[in-house]
Formats: sequence, C-alpha cells, structure tokens
Amino acid sequence: MDRSPGDRPSPVDQPNAPSDPPDQPPTAHAKLDQSSGNQPAGSGAAGEALAVLTSFGRRLLVLVPVYLAGAIGLSVGFVLFGLALYLGWRRVREEKERSLRVARQLLDDEERLTTKTLYMSHRELPAWVSFPDVEKAEWLNKIVAQVWPFLGQYMEKLLAETVAPAVRGSNPHLQTFTFTRVELGEKPLRIVGVRVHPGQRKEQILLDLNISYVGDVQIDVEVKKYFCKAGVKGMQGVLRVILEPLIGNLPIVGAVSMFFIRRPTLDINWTGMTNLLDIPGLSSLSDTMIMDSIAAFLVLPNRLLVPLVPDLQDVAQLRSPLPRGIIRIHLLAARGLSSKDKYIKGLIEGKSDPYALVRVGTQTFCSRVIDEELNPQWGETYEVMVHEVPGQEIEVEVFDKDPDKDDFLGRMKLDVGKVLQAGVMDEWFPLQSGQGQVHLRLEWLSLLPDAEKLEQVLQWNRGVSSQPEPPSAAILVVYLDRAQDLPLKKGNKEPNPMVQLSIQDVTQESKTVYNANCPVWEEAFRFFLQDPRSQELDVQVKDDSRALTLGALTLPLARLLTAPELTLDQWFQLSSSGPNSRLYMKLVMRLLYLDSSEVRFPAVPGTPGAWDLDDESPQTGSSVDAPPRPSHTTPDSNFGTENVLRIHVLEAQDLIAKDRFLGGLVKGKSDPYVKLKLGGRSFRSRVVREDLNPRWNEVFEVIITSIPGQELEVEVFDKDLDKDDFLGRCKVSLTTVLNNGFLDEWLTLEDVPSGRLHLCLERLTPRPTAAELEEVLQVNSLIQTQKSAELAAALLSVYLERAEDLPLRKGTKPPSPYATIAVGDTSHKTKTVSQTSAPVWDESASFLIRKPNSESLELQVQGEGTGALGSLSLPLSELLVADRLCLDHWFMLSNGPGQVLLRAQLRILVSQHSGVEAYSHSYSHSSSSLSEEPELWGGLPHITSSAPELRQRLTHSDSPLEAPAGPLGQVKLTVWYYSEERKLISIVHSCRALRQNGRDPPDPYVSLLLLPDKNRGTKRKSSQKKRTLNPEFDERFEWELPLDEALRRKLDVSVKSSSSFMSRERELLGKVQLDLTEIDLSQGAAQWYDLMDDKDKGSS
Repeated sequence: MDRSPGDRPSPVDQPNAPSDPPDQPPTAHAKLDQSSGNQPAGSGAAGEALAVLTSFGRRLLVLVPVYLAGAIGLSVGFVLFGLALYLGWRRVREEKERSLRVARQLLDDEERLTTKTLYMSHRELPAWVSFPDVEKAEWLNKIVAQVWPFLGQYMEKLLAETVAPAVRGSNPHLQTFTFTRVELGEKPLRIVGVRVHPGQRKEQILLDLNISYVGDVQIDVEVKKYFCKAGVKGMQGVLRVILEPLIGNLPIVGAVSMFFIRRPTLDINWTGMTNLLDIPGLSSLSDTMIMDSIAAFLVLPNRLLVPLVPDLQDVAQLRSPLPRGIIRIHLLAARGLSSKDKYIKGLIEGKSDPYALVRVGTQTFCSRVIDEELNPQWGETYEVMVHEVPGQEIEVEVFDKDPDKDDFLGRMKLDVGKVLQAGVMDEWFPLQSGQGQVHLRLEWLSLLPDAEKLEQVLQWNRGVSSQPEPPSAAILVVYLDRAQDLPLKKGNKEPNPMVQLSIQDVTQESKTVYNANCPVWEEAFRFFLQDPRSQELDVQVKDDSRALTLGALTLPLARLLTAPELTLDQWFQLSSSGPNSRLYMKLVMRLLYLDSSEVRFPAVPGTPGAWDLDDESPQTGSSVDAPPRPSHTTPDSNFGTENVLRIHVLEAQDLIAKDRFLGGLVKGKSDPYVKLKLGGRSFRSRVVREDLNPRWNEVFEVIITSIPGQELEVEVFDKDLDKDDFLGRCKVSLTTVLNNGFLDEWLTLEDVPSGRLHLCLERLTPRPTAAELEEVLQVNSLIQTQKSAELAAALLSVYLERAEDLPLRKGTKPPSPYATIAVGDTSHKTKTVSQTSAPVWDESASFLIRKPNSESLELQVQGEGTGALGSLSLPLSELLVADRLCLDHWFMLSNGPGQVLLRAQLRILVSQHSGVEAYSHSYSHSSSSLSEEPELWGGLPHITSSAPELRQRLTHSDSPLEAPAGPLGQVKLTVWYYSEERKLISIVHSCRALRQNGRDPPDPYVSLLLLPDKNRGTKRKSSQKKRTLNPEFDERFEWELPLDEALRRKLDVSVKSSSSFMSRERELLGKVQLDLTEIDLSQGAAQWYDLMDDKDKGSS
C-alpha cells in the first residue's frame, strides 16, 4: 500500500503494520519513511546555484548603506549605529527561532511517548478491564434505580414511626418534633464500584461498595413555630456488606450486615437552619455538629443487620461481633510544624499552640495543647477498638489552638492492617497538607480468652506510665438481650425500661423500650478494664424517668475469670425487683495481649525508663539508663488548678404531696430531702418533716475542675419507710458558675407537675497567700449554718512523684509498694508498683482543709503483703509559713530508711460573696464592689458596712496592740440577728487566760442563757475541753425569736468547770452579761469580753 510523504498513520492502524518492531511505535516508523524519499539530481544543482546568488545579493545590500553614507558626507558614527541596530535585531530573531525549535521538538517527543504508552497498554491489558481492584456494577445500579421509589416509602415510614418518637422523647423542648415531608427525589444512589475481599473466613462473603450520591432528597422538619428543610446534596463513602453466615439451606445466606468503615462525606443543604437552632435545647448545636452526628450514626461499631432466615443463631454476635483487636496509640511528639500565630497584623511571626486529634472510626481523642511550640511533646496514650481489617484507618490531625478558629497544621492516615502485620510500629509519619512530622508508637493487642495470661498482662501494665488514662488489661463486651417480669409502675401501668451499665466511673445506657415489662433490647456495650480481679459490673434497670428503679444487679468480674472461654451466657436474677424479675445477658471478656518480644514500655518524660521523643531509631527492650536524681517534682500542667464549688441548698416551694393516709382517703404532705450529684460524689440534705415549702439552709462543698460541660444533678425525694417517692429533678450547668463565679436561681423541677428549688452556687478560687486566713475562718463561722458541716478554709493539693531507698523484703527481695495519703477522714491510695525499692507513682490528690493551723498530712508507704515501709506526718502549719504556701522536695520517712519526693501546696479559699475581700498586695480589689452588695450570698446575715470597716472589725481582736486580759480571763463571742430566719445567733469561739484555782488546769465549758428566762428552753451549753486555760470551742447556738423581743433580752455567758467525775457541782470561772440593746446585731463582729465574778454585771 503506497503512502504519500504527507500522510500520517492513524494510531488505530499502528498495531497492524507488519514492519513495526515490537517495542517501537509506528509513528517513528512513518517518520523514517518520510525522510527516505529519493530526490532528482537536476533539481538539486539548480537549487544550490540559486542559494549562492541569494547569499551574494544579501552581502551587496549590506554595503549599500555604507556607500550612501559616504556619498552624502555623513560621519562614521551613523554607520556604526545602524550596524549595531541590525545586529541586535538579528540576535533576537535567532533566539526566537531556537525557542520555537525546542518547543516543537518537546511536542514531538511527548506525542511519541504517549503513543508508545497507549500502544503498550493496549497490548498488555484485555479490553474488558477498566480497574485493577474494583469492578463495575451497572446491573446493580439499574436495580437500585428500579427500587428507589419504594425505598422512599420505607424511609418515610421509618422516620415517622421510629426516628420522630425517639427525638420527641430525647428532649422536653422537642415534644412537637415532626417530619412534615420526606422525599428521596428522582436521582437514585449510584454504586461506582464493587470490591470483593478474598482470603477472609470461609463462612462469610465480604464486599466493599463505593457509593456516590448526588441527589435531590427533601426532608422538612417542624418543631412548634420553628421550621427547617434539609436536602442531601451529596454523599460519598465505602459501604461494607457482609453476607454471613453461609448455610446449607436456601437462601444460602443467613443474614446481611451493612456499615460504613469510615465516616462518609455528607453535604447537606439546610433551609431555615437558623430558625431550627433557636429552639431551646438546640442552641448549642451547629451545622457541623449535626452532620458529624449523622455521619457517626452510620459508622462502625454501628451496624445494620437484616436476618434472612428465622431462628438465626448468635444474632447478637452478628449484630455486635467482638473487635478484631485493640491498638494502643502512643502519641509522642511532633516536629517541624508550621508557624500560624502572627502579631501586629502579620509583621511579627510567632509560633503555634499545637494539639492533636486522633480518630479511628467514631472513636476520637484530643490531646492537650502545648503553648508556643513547633516541636511539641505530648507523651499521651490512647486505646481504640478495631472492628474491621482491612478498611479502618488511624487518622491524626494537628491543629493550632486559637481563640476564634483553630488553624489546620496537617494530617496523616494509616491503615490498621499495617499495624496488624507489624505488631509494633514506632515511626515518624509525615503530615499531609502541611509541614512537619508526628511521632507515633502503635501496638497491636490481640484478644485472648485465657485467664492464665492475666498476671503477665498486669505485670506489663505496671511498667507502662500511661496518660491520661491507665493502660487496660482486658475488654468486656456485654450483650444485653432481654428482661422478664419487671415490676409494674403505680396503677399497674407498664414501665418504660432502660438499662444503665457501669464499671467504676464509666456508665453506658441502653435504649428505652416503651410500655413493656418484658423488654427486648438486643444491644452491645464495650468497656475497657484495668484489673478485672477487683472491678464490678453494676447494672440498673430503670424507668425512662430514671426516678423509678425496676431492678439491680452487681456482678464481680472475677467470676468471668473462672468461666469457660471467659464467657457467661445466662439469666441473671435482679435484686430490689419482683420475685421473678430477671435479665438475660451474655458477657465476654478478652485479655489484651502483646507479644513479649515486642514490648517496650513508655514512661512520662523525666522519669526512669522514659522514651527519648527525639530519637528516630527506637530501641527495643525496657532497659534505659536512669536519669540523675531530681531535686523537685515535675507534675503536669493541670496540677493545682482545681476550684471549690460551694453549694447552698436554701429552700423549695410548691412541692407535690406524696403522703397518703387511710388507704389514700386522707391526703397528707411530704417529707422532702435533696440529693446532689457532681463529679462522682453525692450529697444529701436533712429531711424536713411534713412540709411542701421546706427550708434546708445547708451548705455542701466539692472540688471541681475547669472541664467544660459539667452539670450538677439535683433530685428531690419524699422520705418514706419503704421506698422514697420522687418529687422532681433539675440540672444546673456549671458553665455560668465557672465563668462568673456565682449563681443564685430558682430552678423549676422537671418530671413533676409543680415545684421549684432555690440554690446558690459559688466558685471559690484558691489563692496562694495566708494573709486572708484569719478572715476566712471568721467569716466561715458566720455563714456556716447549724445543719451543715464545718466549711473549708483552704484546699490542699498533693503530688506524690516517687520514693527511693525503701527497705527490702526479707533482706533481698524488693517490695511492691503503694502509698496512702490522708487528711482527717479523707484518704487517697496510689497504685501498686511491682517489686521495686524506688517506685514511681506520679499521682496527685486534693483535700478540703477546715482548720489549716491544726490539721496535718499523713503519708503511709506500705508493701503489698509486707506491711509498713515508712510514714510521714506533715503539719499544715509548716505550709502556712512556706513561700507561696508550697513545699517541694525530698522528705525522709520515719520508721524506715526511705524517702519520698513530694509536693504539697496549700491555697486559701476566699469567698467574694460573703463580705470578705482580699487585701494583700497581690490580690487587691476595690472596696466598692462589696459595698454595692451588702448582703451575704444565699440570704445569710446582712453586712451593712463597707469592706474596709468589716476587715477592721474582723482583725481588731487579733491585733497585738489590744488590751491584756483581765484577772479572770476573756471569752471571744460573736452575736448577731439572722433576720431571714428570725433567729438570734451566737458563736462561742474561745477563751484565754482563764483562772486556775487548784493544782490542775480546769475542764472548761461555756453556758449561755437568755434573761430574764432561766428555763431549759433558752439555755445552751458548749462541749467541755480537758485541762486547758485557753480552750477553743468554735460552736454555734441559735434562739428562734422576733427581733423586737431579742432586743429586750440579755445574754448571760458563764464559763464553768466540772469539779470532779462523780460530783454534779460546777465551778464558776467567770461570767459576762451582754445587754443586746447595746449591741449592733446586724454587724456580726467577733469580740473579746472580760470575765467577771458572779456578783459583777456588765461587759467590757
């Protein structure tokens, strides 16, 4: 076949050319043919002659300007200037031609390479292959398009009958929540590709469907007057479908499970979103939070199970299978992060305040923020459950913390399958979409049903210093199936049961089954366990109001350690329930096991065995050279940042009556009391008998942190002989108290027809100065109610880092030491460190201190099974004279050769709403703020004077310049009238310089009497102090009477001493009589009064 020189072969025809070599594209072959044509000889000679003549003519034309310039008489400069212009123009032209030649050659090379690549790909791959690992499924898309309208009908029914009732029951503000319109539109979902995973278990088929949806879904939501439209504009993700189990009968597949391995990408178009978020209870939500919640609902461990055959075995196991394993993620450090902070409008470049988000599926962890650092070191550890391998990913995102919006610094992703293959990975991973690297150590922990490995796992974990949570030794999976014969509610009504499962401070709740005393839940719950030998599973079956308990169960987890395969699958009898009430559960425990050859324990930086976070080649094994002995402790940044919340339960109104008499014919009242819950602690007020408007006037104190989202749970009950009746509940967010320092509100009780509760909350911020201590003690005695415990004056924070040189056990073996820190009746026990004489505890504890001058910190170091190893007693008075009320050094232990490194920090609790203002130089405040608020918080006694005058009164009695005591001594008293409770109140503080009549000091006490009455109704008596001339009482006494009557009385105060044990005679040491008309009862100032003989009257 002839081909003209100008013809260019078609790429389609190239593979059929017989002369093409196997590795050379036909384009090159065609170009060789074009250049190989024979030219005629005559035409070539004529062309050469014409080229010579043309060149000669050009040179003559160059000489013409020179000749003309000479003929006209111009100078040589004009000739040179013209010649320079010509040479410059010629050079520019040559450069352009050379650039065009290079570009043309590059284009030819690219065409040749592209043609060669296409030619080779067509020769190597069959024509029907489009993707190497994902297959097209157009037939499946046609089926989806056919069933799409019917799927819309099912979704409308599902949202209206299932989702809407659940939303209405979740929040009292959403009682009118309805779906007014549900349309899936005309654009069906598309399945881009299907991937089948070979090599999995034989009894299952595992598919991954790549889903892409760009649709016109329209969903309208209405809540009262609020209206919102939501349209799903797009969604992308990988849906995993598991066909399991495969059976020998039709339909071959027993069930289908579906879930998203990773959170899909959702694009939702909201209309009226601003109105929807104005609904009470939803104001804290945002568009991002809503989409995150929707996405998380579809992601592991949530699954949709569709059984295809009846009576399928192990439905719970299919719905919530055991995790494939646990990954322990050590977030160590990062380096080379980009700087995001700018100052002076970007003129000065700062650093960044980085923190990291670690995410595996729906499990998300947030590290602490490292301020002003581009190479942060976190040293934190997290544990995540892995459900599907391959598929799930570990994702780490690094952000720069800012007041408004955090800046993105980079992310990394890693498939968990790589961790499973490696066992242990310790690498620096580069950050994508940013600069820098992040250092992770990843450990794959297998799940073993072998209780014999528990001691080995616990031994390993004792060497792991894990923050913020201790390492886990096992996991517990609880399959909650059903209950039988639960007790009915009052009036023989069916309950709405739900279940609360708790292990220590972790609580999970099941869904609510409405109107059933034989509910079916079929849910799974997962817990991490630190030591299964000592932990318990607490199960509470309650009505959906949480006020009525339908049954309870406490199961020691040690029972599972002796069960076959660490599994219990049975009925459990409920206590505090009906005689036949029981609960069916399946409990599965698995130990977390890491191959010992791969074990290397992390530790907190600065402690023995700590990792070098900058070391790129991590060592194996656990032996690391010990650092030099530290001289001070190294607590984390959160140590000593706690606050104290003072809760004043004042009164309630319009409570409902629960008491009934004569079979309900006679309606009584209620005997109310209040129960408070906050931060794992609970408090309970006294019971007020037969009162629907009770006044408690009690104060409680609890140590709190600044963690956002904390709530105070308040419940009111009616005290009965059998079971207490529920009178209402309310929750108080601590955000306002933490930000403003004070909250005084009437709270409406929920879940009852009527009732409200009056609470006052105050945040006490501790201060590291002892200047205000005497004032705080004085004011605490003034505001303390008779029914409450003594108020705290200080907060003690203790950080116990380590010990050294502890005595050996039986002369050669090291002990397994632990420490107990105690102040008064409150104590804290540390973890036990196995077999070492130099344990590292790294633990802290906080204590409320009521009398810092007389209390002490007690530390006991003991060995497990060996007894005491040493002790320490630290009087808190030593902290009061220390710099910033803090001691931080090594302390020698008594009763042993050891020593401990300890930090003890005392801070004074100053109330800003009780009339006391700090007046030290470091914490000076304006006195006007106090004068504007003349009342004590919570309706306590009135302080009408300004703050400087109050300080002068409070400190006057302790002034070193005051007059000496009289011959019989003095008594210190505070007397004032509490107008809100119509009570006269007197506080007996102390006596000093009492008279000693005999050989031994007296046993003094104080007797008070309101004159002119001398009966028992007005007589009060303090406790008796043994053998002292300077007794301390600090006791409070009250008389209930109107103010006008109190002003007509006289207070007779007598200090007496018991003569002997067998005698009823009382020796009078001195007395003072106070005319209440001469005392300003609104001030409440403490004052010393001289004691006089019985015959004397008056006061000084």
